[in-house]
Amino acid sequence: MQTIRIGGVPEHFNLPWKLAGEYGLFTQKDIDFQWTYYDAGTGAMVNALKNNELDVAILLTEGAVSAIINGLEAKIVKQYVSSPLIWGIHTGNDSGIENIGQCEGKRYAISRFGSGSHLMAMIDAEVRGKHIEQVDFVPVENIKGAIPSLQAGNSDVFFWEKYTTKPYIDRGEINRIGEFITPWSCFQVVATDKALQEKGGVINKLLEIINFTCKQFMKANNSIDMILANFDMKPEDALTWFYSTDWNTDFRISQKMLENVMFSLKKIGNIRDLVKPESLVAGTVELV
Repeated sequence: MQTIRIGGVPEHFNLPWKLAGEYGLFTQKDIDFQWTYYDAGTGAMVNALKNNELDVAILLTEGAVSAIINGLEAKIVKQYVSSPLIWGIHTGNDSGIENIGQCEGKRYAISRFGSGSHLMAMIDAEVRGKHIEQVDFVPVENIKGAIPSLQAGNSDVFFWEKYTTKPYIDRGEINRIGEFITPWSCFQVVATDKALQEKGGVINKLLEIINFTCKQFMKANNSIDMILANFDMKPEDALTWFYSTDWNTDFRISQKMLENVMFSLKKIGNIRDLVKPESLVAGTVELV
């Protein structure tokens, strides 16, 4: 049995991995599946991949592309979620900010540099013809760090996945002043070059299992019940989120989508040069 160390955010998107583990699907294929939740998100998992603490991670697309181009020795091995991410834009209750147009010169809470909360805030600003200075970013680790930061006025704005923050909004802890929809698919599965070299066959089996699990999850009659049993979501939110989310179940990735991500990252100064999309993906991935 070969060990695969894999990481992902503790969010509803990754429920198929949890279910596959609970149903013993990895064990049946002689895979020692070791899952770790990273509530600090993509930036923290990129560091874990660099430090050989993980073999595989489910990263936000923009974070994956940015990390690989900026030196992470890894490849995208599979698109995980094809639909875009809906980012909520949040503020503290006493901020006086009512819309994103009032955020010029404000301080942005981020989990860490290179994370989705960092990159997406910059991309949103660029789309609006604005610019965020690096000194205006306030690292807060995760949502549990962001909320007191916003409440205390130590930061002013925070981008985080809409449904993950919904319970905090329902309890009146923070406000949502808007949304930003990622202009590409939201999650990719990334494996280090070292893991691909040493465990490539096992990783392929792992991905075949998750393709199967995602197919089953999307058509199961009790999918909403499983979401509600595992995450702090209201039934109406779980229903809306589930039917707006599309899990990928093959090994194809849009070349144009990757080019779009790189174009956006270059515009905000996160990467210097565009690279060929095939240099971002493993040989098992089909670019279409």
